[in-house]
Amino acid sequence: MKKIIKIVIDILMSVILILLPAYSLVGEAAHEWLGMGIFALFILHHILNNRWLGNVFKGKYTPFRIWQTGLVFLCLASMMGSAISGIVISRHALAFLPIHSGTSWARTLHILSGYWGFVFISLHIGLHWSMMMNGMKKMFKKPSEVRSRIIRIFGWIIVGYGVYAFIKRDIGSYMFLKTQFVFFNFEEPLIFFLLDYTAVMGLFVFIGHYLSGVLKKSGGNKKSTER
Repeated sequence: MKKIIKIVIDILMSVILILLPAYSLVGEAAHEWLGMGIFALFILHHILNNRWLGNVFKGKYTPFRIWQTGLVFLCLASMMGSAISGIVISRHALAFLPIHSGTSWARTLHILSGYWGFVFISLHIGLHWSMMMNGMKKMFKKPSEVRSRIIRIFGWIIVGYGVYAFIKRDIGSYMFLKTQFVFFNFEEPLIFFLLDYTAVMGLFVFIGHYLSGVLKKSGGNKKSTER
């Protein structure tokens, strides 16, 4: 039951993560409530993985474990940055709070935390991709080389389009604060925006997955404490 709850929470967080960059398209009020939702799910995610957190200072640190632990804390830092800055600039969900200054730095922090958090969490999902794929394989009674090739080709298409979407949406500029104003085409259907960000997520999931594989081999990991 606990495993199912973890899966549901992770799926919900992934869906919300794709919706959050579209804040002007889904509405600022919806964006704020989605932000509060993902923060609550993030806390639940850590509570359910308290065993992993308890072992952070135990055992040997291989290259993979350093990468894994570093990503966890980068995700935590970006989530906290998003939450703190979100509270300061809130106009709807938390508008009742007596905060009337500091919105300038909070907006900058919110952009940085939001876009870097999107990348860090996507990379973190990549850590678990092998486990998720193995779970999907168990759903089929017999292995199929054709099915595996189709999935692989489809994956490469997503990665290729993810690179294009990353450039098209100018995400790098927001990550490095080359611009502090996010551009939205309000005539564009929301689904196209979401598909682009789904592809970008897929790109970083791919990077996280294959980089983790390389680090596991370089560190001689036979068993990892994935989180």
